[in-house]
Formats: sequence, structure tokens, C-alpha cells
Amino acid sequence: MTPYVEILPQILETLQPFTKEGQALAEETELVSELGLDSMQVMQVLLKIEDRFDISIPLNNLPTIRTVKDLGLEIEQLLKN
Repeated sequence: MTPYVEILPQILETLQPFTKEGQALAEETELVSELGLDSMQVMQVLLKIEDRFDISIPLNNLPTIRTVKDLGLEIEQLLKN
């Protein structure tokens, strides 16, 4: 099992190419409203995350994933199973 504290830096690294210049990423960063991701970019991020952690994020869980922290907690939960 990979704990959240080890997952978070990997998420931030994965999201870095999708951030605007000078924008800081934090746990509270909202994936859509703050990063300005469109639906295609969200899917690209999810694919990268799924590949990186060798998981599959269920589509019905996506509405609850709003922030970087939400994504990290979701990944942690999926890795437990």
C-alpha cells in the first residue's frame, strides 16, 4: 500500500505540465476551476495517473474528485484494494 504522503508528490509532478506559468500547485488546488483543465485535459491527466499508479479510476467517482487532495485520497483508496 502506498500512503497519501508518497502519492501527493507524484500527482503534483504529473500535473505540472498542465499548470500555467508561475502557478503553484497545492493540495487545495482545484483541478478544473484553478488549473482551467478542459474535459480532454482531464482525461489526459487521468490516463497519466492511471498509468503511473497502475490503477483504474471508476468514472462514477470522478464527480467527487475536485482537488489535488481528493485525487490523492482516491488513488490511496484504490491502491488499498
